[in-house]
Amino acid sequence: MITLKQILNELKLASSDKEMDLYARKFTKTVDYLKEKNNVLLITTSNRWKGHSDDLPKSSLLANKIKDLLGNEKITVMDVTKLKIFQCEGNVSSSPKGGGNHCGVKDALLKDDDKNPSGHHRCWASLNNKSDELWKVSKKLFESDCVVFFGSIRWGQANGVYQKLIERLTWIENRLHSLGESNIVKNIDAGFICTGQNWRGKQVVDVQKDVLEFFGFDTPKELFWNWQYTDDENDESKRSYNKSWPVFKDTFSI
Repeated sequence: MITLKQILNELKLASSDKEMDLYARKFTKTVDYLKEKNNVLLITTSNRWKGHSDDLPKSSLLANKIKDLLGNEKITVMDVTKLKIFQCEGNVSSSPKGGGNHCGVKDALLKDDDKNPSGHHRCWASLNNKSDELWKVSKKLFESDCVVFFGSIRWGQANGVYQKLIERLTWIENRLHSLGESNIVKNIDAGFICTGQNWRGKQVVDVQKDVLEFFGFDTPKELFWNWQYTDDENDESKRSYNKSWPVFKDTFSI
């Protein structure tokens, strides 16, 4: 099994750059935590145009790096941008005329033993859109003891694919707090790691930690952090964006 010292060596923490060292140590703590888990799901949500298949987002590179360090047997990386996931229908806030809050009710059960072996998946959008692939996420999630979401910062918020996904998983939280049922993710750890250029990375991580706690996940601090090139929110130069890439790659030895 990989040791903390081996990870530190892999990341080349001899760098004199304190900022790089700080981020690398956060990454190291994440890997060290995950090595104790048996079945880890890493969900990537940042995208690129299909014609740029060799240009992976930074957050996806981090997920792949973790898989390389910990091995294929215990780590699954799932790229949600490749799945067909429909928008949330907003059933959690329907008017009384529309049925009231009926997100995640028993009638919304996905009746398919292959897609929903746990019997937990209850989402109207999955029933109303036969080609919807949210089940691929939930099926693997309920088989895991830890799930980490990877995303990017776009205009001071989590990127749109992540937001669509987390909205579509609202039935997990609604079953617990609004319907008064048991916590179906109580034995699953969750985390959120994101990358950005210059604005609100820490704030986004803090919000998503709260979100995943509301869902009922355990949220260890080792699984929540962001990488951001600069704290100067007004630095929007092309030169700055170009410089961020080698710094990122050197920090995480990618």
